[in-house]
Amino acid sequence: MVSILISSVAIYYSVNIISTRLQTEEVRLYKQHIWVNSTGAVGALKIQNLGGRDILIDKIETRGVEDSWSDIYFYRVPSGTTISGDLNVTSYDNLSGASCVIDGKTYTLASEDIALISGGDLLVYIKGPDNISTDDIGTTVSISVFTGMSQYITECNVESAS
Repeated sequence: MVSILISSVAIYYSVNIISTRLQTEEVRLYKQHIWVNSTGAVGALKIQNLGGRDILIDKIETRGVEDSWSDIYFYRVPSGTTISGDLNVTSYDNLSGASCVIDGKTYTLASEDIALISGGDLLVYIKGPDNISTDDIGTTVSISVFTGMSQYITECNVESAS
């Protein structure tokens, strides 16, 4: 009986350790867009952290080219708030300064890796992704988000902003 009790405690302890370490990250990319007109291109996407741990977004790439933090604006969606509509086109010139307002939300200019809590949502706008021009309208472009553990890729068609 003692051996059964000891083995039960050992099994419980092992399962607890394994389940704690198996909390993985799960990131979903939604509402991705790239708009372009004669003034320049703007990319947008929603990043959701559905996993059991907080994540750190290391970099974002468009069409395989890393986007500079000085071109990335983000908005942390407050806890308990849902964003049901699509992301709206904004002008290339609107993305300037330390912050900008899009659809009544104040977006902050990124300066380093962006932390995203478990269960959190992030709206991201990218000023001048890659070298996208009006000649690319209708072509498919990839957007990649890198975290400490993985890479997440989505694709979208380049749309006219006019």
